[in-house]
Amino acid sequence: MVTPEYKCIYRQFPGVENVHLLDRSLGQRKARVGTLYLSATHTMFMEKHPEASKEIWVLHSMVSSVERLPTTQAGSHLILHCKDFRIFQLLIPQEKDCFDIHSSLLRLSRPEKYSELYCLSSNPNVNKEERKESWSFIDLMADYKRMGVPNNLWVATAANSEYRICETYPSELFVPKSATPTVIVGSSRFRSRGRFPALTYFHQDTLAAVCRCSQPLSGFSGRCQEDEMILQAVMKSNPGSDYIYVVDTRPKLNAMANRAAGKGYENEDHYTNIKLHFIGIENIHVMRNSQQKIIDVTEMRSPSMTDFLWGLENSGWLKHIKAVLDAGVFIAKAVADEGVSVLVHCSDGWDRTAQACSVASLLLDPFYRTIKGLMVLIERDWISFGHKFSHRYAHLDGDPKEVSPVIDQFLECVWQLSEQFPCAFEFNERFLIAIHTHVYSCQYGTFLCNCQKERKDMRLHKRSHSVWPQLWQDRADFTNLLYKAELSQCQGVLRPNTSPYCFKMWKGLYNHAERSTPPRQSPADFLTAVREESQQLEEELTNHQERIAALTGKPITWAKVEVKKRIVQARHRGPDPPTTYQVPAQEAVIQNAKTKNPSLSPPAQVKHFSRDHSPVSTDLESGAAVLSGLSSRAGDECKDPETGFTTAGTNFFKRQHSERLQQ
Repeated sequence: MVTPEYKCIYRQFPGVENVHLLDRSLGQRKARVGTLYLSATHTMFMEKHPEASKEIWVLHSMVSSVERLPTTQAGSHLILHCKDFRIFQLLIPQEKDCFDIHSSLLRLSRPEKYSELYCLSSNPNVNKEERKESWSFIDLMADYKRMGVPNNLWVATAANSEYRICETYPSELFVPKSATPTVIVGSSRFRSRGRFPALTYFHQDTLAAVCRCSQPLSGFSGRCQEDEMILQAVMKSNPGSDYIYVVDTRPKLNAMANRAAGKGYENEDHYTNIKLHFIGIENIHVMRNSQQKIIDVTEMRSPSMTDFLWGLENSGWLKHIKAVLDAGVFIAKAVADEGVSVLVHCSDGWDRTAQACSVASLLLDPFYRTIKGLMVLIERDWISFGHKFSHRYAHLDGDPKEVSPVIDQFLECVWQLSEQFPCAFEFNERFLIAIHTHVYSCQYGTFLCNCQKERKDMRLHKRSHSVWPQLWQDRADFTNLLYKAELSQCQGVLRPNTSPYCFKMWKGLYNHAERSTPPRQSPADFLTAVREESQQLEEELTNHQERIAALTGKPITWAKVEVKKRIVQARHRGPDPPTTYQVPAQEAVIQNAKTKNPSLSPPAQVKHFSRDHSPVSTDLESGAAVLSGLSSRAGDECKDPETGFTTAGTNFFKRQHSERLQQ
């Protein structure tokens, strides 16, 4: 379905020939030549090449800005900046075509109504049953049941059914058992936007809970008896503690400034059972400016090390990521170690509150570190509890001051944790990037609107589809091969190091050139290759066994062979170098060895050693430690010219196959 206005735009540009396209985000130096098309939903570039043509499709909803440069003798330039940090530079021969395309893209990339978005303007051939199943893929009530809720401490309340008390909250909520409807209503009137304290996570071992709300309308001296009673009820719902933490995620100065507007924070003289703690996460305007500075850093052309490091420091981005992670760590420690319940809020309770609560849940519960679990976590703390997706990520043309990378920061916190705990997460970086893309793309209805009530009023469940089943279907691409659920690292509470030196720039998200290059010799890459090769060898070995058994009439049994322990030694020559990994070359080495001796025995267990020659626990990195060590002990000058491995890595594999042949 395409609106009449969009049909006119589409007819205006059946195709502009001889357009030069340069993908600057991939570091391309040579432009492609082809035809540019504009449809109702996409900008399409069809390359004209005698050998191989390439198509580039860009959703209009993914375009953040369109910049028109002065006309030159070669033609007119347009630069498309995308919300996933891609940058396309177009050279259009005719100035009039450039002007028309520029004005049309400005309109197409800034839809004014939800009906203009991709997921609502298209009509995929999916029947009603499949669409209904896609929306029921995530069941939040099942997750609460997994946590042990409802119970004799926390119960469901019908106070917000039909969104009577708070329009931005979900209709199904859990509150302390002793909180009566009168107390809930009274508390909602004393909280900004009516967002009263409600349960988001329950820890079954300590009986401590994480609740969320918005700031109180206290001003300098205001108080509310019902609000004080509901905080008292939250405390009583945890029999092991006689107080609760109230975590205000804002800087204290900002919270004090809000008092002048009749808002503010809890007065400890009135709430005698609380301990107030300020975190210091900045507001959405600071975060928006900070990310723009990070984008400016990534768009530098051949920056010096000094310029890059200065730009990274000047952005303050990693400082903000640390603040969000610190909030989650504080909450997790309070719940798991102290057994104390925590009430979390910021100003309105839908930005910094969502960040802090979801990071804390991720640290506390291994389930949320799985693919399905992260979907549930985002559905609960972000979608269900009313994060302003349409405003924060500019789904519609609106106030630019409302735009801010709030969920970007949460996803980066998850990535930072996965870097510290590479075996603790079932998903990989690609999964986080895919979620980031779909937040902005509007291809599915999952991230549309600002709250549950708006989605219900728009009938999104009948007009669009959920993104989660599609991501689940593609989970093979998103699986972290280092993950093993039985490892100790994957169980219990994560305790990250939040020292400044532990934070990295997320190149996989911001630097598309990094994504397009061949994979480095990371532990995950090595492990993937080794597993694939081992599986292939085992399959071939099984085939040979079956053939021999068929010829001799006797089954073939293999005796277990113990391989002598060897210490991998290599001279350290500096930091980890970028290396090129070539699977075919390594397969050739293995194939040659197998050709010389068809009775090659199956791979035996090899014990890994660290640099100090002490055994490395297989529980630490699931076999990745030795591979990581090989990558970091050799410089570029130590690469094997045949295989592309570092010399240490190549020698390691060759020694193993040599030992097998000797035995």
